[in-house]
This record gives sequence, C-alpha cells and structure tokens, in this order.
Amino acid sequence: MPAESGSFSPGRRVAVLLSGAGTLLQALLDGAAQPGCAFDVVAAIADRQGAAGLDRARQAGVPASIVAASGYQDRTAWNRALAERVGGFEPDLIVLAGFMRLVGEPLLTAYHGRILNTHPALLPAFAGAHGVRDALAYGVKVTGCSIIMVDAGIDTGPIVAQRAVEVRQDDDEETLHERIKVVERALLVEVVGRMTKAGWSVDGRTVRIG
Repeated sequence: MPAESGSFSPGRRVAVLLSGAGTLLQALLDGAAQPGCAFDVVAAIADRQGAAGLDRARQAGVPASIVAASGYQDRTAWNRALAERVGGFEPDLIVLAGFMRLVGEPLLTAYHGRILNTHPALLPAFAGAHGVRDALAYGVKVTGCSIIMVDAGIDTGPIVAQRAVEVRQDDDEETLHERIKVVERALLVEVVGRMTKAGWSVDGRTVRIG
C-alpha cells in the first residue's frame, strides 16, 4: 500500500537503521559534516550484534545501539522495541541503510511517509533481495538505484528518486553492484539533504520535494 498522502515539514534529525558495514551511513555522516548541510545524523541503530556500521557512528560521535531480534520473544515485541528506540531520538526522517529486515506496523504507523530505503535497481523492475543479479540475468543494458518511501511491502513504496547506471558487457554481479553503490551513496545524501531542507509531500505514489 502506498504511503498515505500528506505534507512533511523540513527537519534536521535523521536516524539511520543498518545491518552491516554501514557504507551508506558513512556517506550520510560525511554529508552531514559538510558546511551548510541541512541534516544531522542523530542515531544509528542496528538489528544485530557485530554490525560494523555502529563503529562508524561511534567514531563520528553519533549514538549507536542495537535492537536485536534475538533478544525478544517474537517479531511483534521486536517491532515495538525498535519503534520505541527510534522514537527516543525524535527523528524527522528515518533512513534504512542496508537494513535487512522489514519494519513492522509500530514504526510504519508512527513515521508513515518519513522512512526511506534504497534499492540497487530501477524499481519497479527487479525488486527483492537480488536486484543486481536479476537485472544481469534479464540482460538489461541500463539499471541503477532507487530511493523509495517505505511501506508494508517489499520495495513497493512510492519512488522518491532514481539514477541510472550503464550495464557493461564485462560486468558481473560484483562489479555492477560496486558501481551502483557509488551512485546510490551520492543520491541518498543528495535526497536526504533536499528533503530535510525543503520538506516534501506524498500524494498516492507521487513524492515531491519542496
């Protein structure tokens, strides 16, 4: 189901959810450190122990914590705990930066229209966990990355921004994905900066910044 319609005011506070190395988080931290940047990363929250991205946050002086699913009785309890942890930082925008779990109703309800995710393909093509592999297998000549609003589905939310990446004849999954990641990181920083500075609106599947 698309994010419901609404307008969202500018705001500096960005919370980042991650599961792994945190390269997207690092891009946001680097962006936030630039003069005149419109956002601050106020929290980094991982869903598992050992997520290296938390070290990046700590090095930048950003509060880093873990809400691991293994520490809760069931998925419902974990979803509530995650929403409570995120809410404690009062974010204006939430970014899923390599976060490998679907977020549940407590977070979706509290922050509807204010949660972003990235995907390494030009949605709606090649949704799911293997977007780069699937694009190569299909034989497309152009793929790319998408930034979307998060809803209850898998890569089904309204599209905020996209950028194309050429598929080269000698590409394999690793080489193509690495080039997409470079574009993805730059696009994410750009989009988060624009949204936090100018605000945004959602009308069905249409997202407008400013």
